Amino acid sequence: MDFIKVKDLFPTKGSAVIFVLYMVLFINQGLLVTASQSNKSYNYNTISAVFLTEVLKLVFSIAFFIHRQSTTEFFSQLVDNRKAFLLYLIPSSLYCLYNNLAYTNLVIFDPTTYFLLLQLRVVVTGVVFQVLFSRQLTRHQWMSLLCLTVGCMIKEFHSQLSLTLNSGLFLILLQVVASSTAGVYNEYLLKSTTVPILIQNCYLYISSIILNGVLLANSESRSLNLTQNNYVLWVIVNNAAIGIVTSFFLSKLNSIVKTFASALELVFTAVLCYLIFGIHIGWNGVLSVVVVVFSVFLYSFEPVNNSKQKEAQETETEQV
Repeated sequence: MDFIKVKDLFPTKGSAVIFVLYMVLFINQGLLVTASQSNKSYNYNTISAVFLTEVLKLVFSIAFFIHRQSTTEFFSQLVDNRKAFLLYLIPSSLYCLYNNLAYTNLVIFDPTTYFLLLQLRVVVTGVVFQVLFSRQLTRHQWMSLLCLTVGCMIKEFHSQLSLTLNSGLFLILLQVVASSTAGVYNEYLLKSTTVPILIQNCYLYISSIILNGVLLANSESRSLNLTQNNYVLWVIVNNAAIGIVTSFFLSKLNSIVKTFASALELVFTAVLCYLIFGIHIGWNGVLSVVVVVFSVFLYSFEPVNNSKQKEAQETETEQV
């Protein structure tokens, strides 16, 4: 067993920055959504929040592309690669489900428990990763993934044994499957085509806007209550930033590293939830964090390196 291969974990200079930024934004999102609640419910339409988040992502991607290229080039790329749009209907549907379930599950669970249970996706991600990329994970890699899963479940073993009969667990599992499948499939699309990443983002966000628009059209209320809830706008902006950073994360790194970034989030989330909301971690929470950190250390000895091989895509992401 070799020493930790930092270069394999972060193959490019910008990848380490994106790794940290990804974690910060996700931790912040859980805290913001929880802070936006009122008596374990929302006084604003969460579907509207998701819809506007997708619109903001699209606007940012278009503006960024035009700034770097030109308006003419943007529409040219959008039309020339239009066949790729259909491919993004699958991940956009899964992300639509994931984003809307996030609000529901953050009412059922506190942020620390929410992030812990989401770590069930490590195994799902590993399986989907093998299928799409035809890459077999080694025994060592599987050991670290399973260790991570055990660590994430320790916190709930003592106090939430009834979760197996709770609808909350079903919703978490649904969110886990949506997140894992969408993440790996999106990575596959990003790395198997020469279509510029920002154009691919536009396809993803356009289809997401359409899907969330359908949900919004069938919802009873569409109000965001921006004047009554000071956190809503920040929730939308932060979530939009997550979407942009995630695409570059998957482009520079891979879904397995993304999974471990999510695992590290729970360490900081547990501490911040205690300091901000007074949510105690408990002995099982501390043990859970220790096991998770160990699994990350274990994984770092033999990380999956699925960096892009195409020079054009590598150049595209290096300019972030």
